[in-house]
Amino acid sequence: MAILSDYEEEDQKQTESLKKPFNAVLDSDVKESTDQKMDEENDDDKKGLRVPNKGNGLDMDNYSWVQSLQEVNVTISVPPGTKSRFVACEIKKNHLKVGLKGQPPILEGELYKAVKVDDSFWCLEDQNAITVLLTKQDQMEWWKYLVKGEPEIDTQKVEPENSKLADLDPETRSTVEKMMFDQRQKQMGKPTSDEMQKQDILKKFMAEHPEMDFSRAKIN
Repeated sequence: MAILSDYEEEDQKQTESLKKPFNAVLDSDVKESTDQKMDEENDDDKKGLRVPNKGNGLDMDNYSWVQSLQEVNVTISVPPGTKSRFVACEIKKNHLKVGLKGQPPILEGELYKAVKVDDSFWCLEDQNAITVLLTKQDQMEWWKYLVKGEPEIDTQKVEPENSKLADLDPETRSTVEKMMFDQRQKQMGKPTSDEMQKQDILKKFMAEHPEMDFSRAKIN
């Protein structure tokens, strides 16, 4: 004859047996979520891309650069007490060379894109850093690197300041905001603004023509 403790023991076994698959699924979901997050974080490493610095550029050993859509600012460290007459800076449309006279260049290479030479210049700050301002010719594109051979940055992670957006004319600002929106959508695996517009057009057409078969309709 079964006693109460036997039933309680049996119930406990059943409860534990039910918990195991549930916990296994839960652990699997947590692991999958963690793995997915790690994959996303390591995705740039696999592509060889770098996360931009706070200025949407990159920090190198002897220099750093930041950018807006209109210009690129480069800062090159030099020995304290350096005089401007010792600075050697050559800015060309597609090439930049910066250093000190009589010494190998600190920075030299082919630029990512062309610059407006007449609107670009350099200056010496606090006798310990050379600052170079490069005005972009194409002011609707983020640079992936400063000079050829540098690591590339992930331009999808570039975040312009709102104050900078406010300074743009309405048409340019609208274009930039659209670019930013499309970049975020692509990162999340969602349709871009153009793809969403095509989907809306198709949905409207389908609603106006219910007699037609759209089962094989596909948006490219």
